[in-house]
Amino acid sequence: MDTWVILVVVLALAFEYVNGFHDAANAIATSVLTRALSIRSAVIMCACLNFLGAISSTAVAHTMGKGLVSPSDITAAVVVAALLGAIGWDLITWHFGLPTSSTHAIIGGIIGAVGGYKGLGVLHWAGTRKVFIGLIISPVIGITVAFAVMILFLWIFGRKAPRELNRKFRLAQIASAGLMAFSHGSNDGQKTMGIIAMAIASGAALAHGGGAATDFVIHDWVKFACALAMGLGSGAGGWRIIKTVGRKVMELQPIHGCVAEMSAAAVILTASHFGAPISTTHTISSTIMGVGMSRRLSAVRWKVVSNVVVAWVLTMPAAALLAWLAMELIKAGGG
Repeated sequence: MDTWVILVVVLALAFEYVNGFHDAANAIATSVLTRALSIRSAVIMCACLNFLGAISSTAVAHTMGKGLVSPSDITAAVVVAALLGAIGWDLITWHFGLPTSSTHAIIGGIIGAVGGYKGLGVLHWAGTRKVFIGLIISPVIGITVAFAVMILFLWIFGRKAPRELNRKFRLAQIASAGLMAFSHGSNDGQKTMGIIAMAIASGAALAHGGGAATDFVIHDWVKFACALAMGLGSGAGGWRIIKTVGRKVMELQPIHGCVAEMSAAAVILTASHFGAPISTTHTISSTIMGVGMSRRLSAVRWKVVSNVVVAWVLTMPAAALLAWLAMELIKAGGG
């Protein structure tokens, strides 16, 4: 394993750790803020179920590792530049408490780094289009599903006393938070696995004279290392994001948190099954909006939502620019 591939592994695990405190906290935000779970219990559960979700399949990892660009068309240095762009943007938005998408960041990083290395012509536009479609429609589906489920639940449980309803849904929210954490791992946990496998396959292709990569394998050690990094990161600093996602968008009761988590988990698990890397941040944020809209439009704090949407829109081009700059610096240094 050459130096650049080792650097990819280190940066990729750092990215997964950053993803943990930037994104994984979204899996438990609503449960903590509705007091269904204590922070300690939620973090432990989130870490364990993120781990299990991350090793549950490799469909998303394959899309990330070879669906956007062939490993034989790049080098490990390109992957390093992509990761630097994604990590840089994630840290900037975490500092300001904005729940932007690590998925958008790493995809933007790949596009920017590849563009700086060989030009955008080597991208697989069929795979890129698949990713873009998933990223665009998943928030719309999230809003729609959460809105519909919330209306159904209000029709079924609307006559119950608020205190009794909150007590029952606090218990139900433990299960929905667990499902959300598992689904988060099944999608976000696999993206970095694909990145590491891409770098290893790229190194193998280079070693064989630059031909097509003969193997694209998600090794067990890659699965476990990425899952562990995400689990550790989830308890390290995500509470800024929890506050924005779970409190500033709307005031949550247990029934709202349960519906938001169930709806988001359903969307994410479906995407993971089809190997589509979507934004778990966008999905849980959109289901919270859908739940709020079922009450009344004014229940959603649209100024906060607009700030979040602006950050979403900026993420991919900003990460791409940072990655392109990193690639230029690497090339200037002879990498």
